[in-house]
Amino acid sequence: MRKILFVSKMNETAKNLNTALSQYYQVQFSSPMADMVFGMLDVVGPDLVLISLIGVTDIDPVIFNRISTNYPDLPVLTIGTESEQKHFLRYYSDDQFENLIRPIENSRVINAIARRLNVDLGNPDAGDKTAAPAAPTAKKSVLIVDDNAGTLRNIKSMLDDTYEVTVATSGMKALTMIGKKRPDLILLDYEMPIVDGKQTLEMIRAESDIANIPVIFLTGVSDREHIEAVISLKPAGYMLKPPVKAKILEAIAKVIK
Repeated sequence: MRKILFVSKMNETAKNLNTALSQYYQVQFSSPMADMVFGMLDVVGPDLVLISLIGVTDIDPVIFNRISTNYPDLPVLTIGTESEQKHFLRYYSDDQFENLIRPIENSRVINAIARRLNVDLGNPDAGDKTAAPAAPTAKKSVLIVDDNAGTLRNIKSMLDDTYEVTVATSGMKALTMIGKKRPDLILLDYEMPIVDGKQTLEMIRAESDIANIPVIFLTGVSDREHIEAVISLKPAGYMLKPPVKAKILEAIAKVIK
């Protein structure tokens, strides 16, 4: 399944489009903050970037510049009015960037992505392009939460073939993503700055509609006192970092059967 990095402010329009896209593509959501977009480009390695131009004045032009300079072969679709597009007009001079005029139906966005990626929507991994409907992916979803980009990239590569994987670089970003799309399981780093794993788990359990999402802690500290503190929170499991692929797959499989 092809990977899409969807850059947008969080609003109802973005939520609805994300839900529609997720039936055909593996979607990773990112706010339009430059640092977050650059981190996601590195971690996710998307096949296409989709950018909503709503609130265009809050979008850093360096995002467009970095993509055109560092990722010249990465197709970019934007969704915006002609007025919104004018803020970045010089980037549309070649084929890399293409704007879809809004308002636009979700189905047209889905088909535009398929056209740019030259994929068959009936078989997202195929090469020819048609518009056959596809069944939603049967993969279980896993959210990885860790402030280290290298760790995120490493674990994501271990899980991509088996699960639908999304990533978050902090506890607060994880909560935003959970609100957008509920995962089947969360891999949560215990040692994070500002909002650590313990606080993140407490916030998850404080919300009744997401309180029962199973959480497996990841920790880089192996002393007895630290492990006892992790276990006292009664997670679905815990693993020491760096994780081994076979063990992390086994641990997840035991929790989400």
